[in-house]
Amino acid sequence: METPGLLIVISGPSGAGKGTLCKMLREAMPELEYSVSVTTRAPRIGEVEGVNYYYVDKATFERMIENDELLEWAKVYDNYYGTPKKKVLEHIKQGKDIILEIDIQGAMNIKKQYPQGVFIFIVPPSIKELEERITKRGTDSAETIRKRLSCASEELSYVSEYDYVIVNDTLENAIEKLKAVIIAEKCRPQRKKLEGFCE
Repeated sequence: METPGLLIVISGPSGAGKGTLCKMLREAMPELEYSVSVTTRAPRIGEVEGVNYYYVDKATFERMIENDELLEWAKVYDNYYGTPKKKVLEHIKQGKDIILEIDIQGAMNIKKQYPQGVFIFIVPPSIKELEERITKRGTDSAETIRKRLSCASEELSYVSEYDYVIVNDTLENAIEKLKAVIIAEKCRPQRKKLEGFCE
C-alpha cells in the first residue's frame, strides 16, 4: 500500500508573501502538487483561470457547498474561497504531496478534518512591513488595505495553532526554511512504511 502523501497547508496574513513563496517552492520542488482554490472574487491583473484560482459566481460556489464538493470553504473580505475536495484526497491517497495555500479560517477547518496535515504559518517581519507590502502591491483600494491590516492582528493570534511559523524576512531565507520543514516532515517515522525492517 502507498504511503500517503503530505497535505501541506500554508497560510498567513494577506501580504505576508504566501503566494510568492508557494510559487518558489513549486519551482524548487516540482514533484509537489498544488491545490488550486475556487473563489468568487474577481481575478487580479496577471492571474490565470485554473492556475491562480478557479473563478466562479456566488450561485455556483453555493451549489458546490450544498453538494459537499469542498474540503473547506470560508467567506473572507466579502468573497467566498474554498478547496475542491476530490483532487486533494486523490493525490494524498496516491502518495503525492500537495500544497494548499489558504486563509486561516480554511486551515482551521482542515485541521479538524485532517489533523495529520503539516500546518505552516507565514508572517512578515513586522506590521509596518506588511502595510508597505500591501500598499506597494497596488491592487487594493485604501479601504481594502485598511480592512486587511485590521484583520492581520487577529490572524496573527492563530499562530500557535500551526506546526511551524516562518518569518518571511527575505525570500531566500524563507524558502530554505519552507523546504527544510517539508524534508523533515517526510522523515518522521510515523509517515514511513519501512517494509522488511519491522514485522
